[in-house]
Amino acid sequence: MSEKKKENYLDYVPVCAPGYEWSEEKGVVVIKVENKGFYNWVAQKLFKRPRFSYISLDEFGSFVWKQMDGTKTIYEIAGKVKEEFGEKAEPLYERISQYFQILYRNHYIGYVKEKK
Repeated sequence: MSEKKKENYLDYVPVCAPGYEWSEEKGVVVIKVENKGFYNWVAQKLFKRPRFSYISLDEFGSFVWKQMDGTKTIYEIAGKVKEEFGEKAEPLYERISQYFQILYRNHYIGYVKEKK
């Protein structure tokens, strides 16, 4: 009987989605998001909505974003966050897991399943 290896979310390797540009301004990461789709097009034409939105991450989010290099696991990134922010980052694993889930749901990142 073979035992299945249980997946651990902390073993995932996050990567920035290729469709987004980002820059750093005064230590804060700013993600440039194109507002695509029919409803956005209508809003741009009728209500003069901008074609691009700029999402500024906070200090914690900016630090985490800059750690995503396609090689570090979420667990390793959490360790770096602990080194940088100490007690300010607590509850660390719950917070970082939720943060990565939000980034993933909004299509800002993807995952390489596990580090080889």
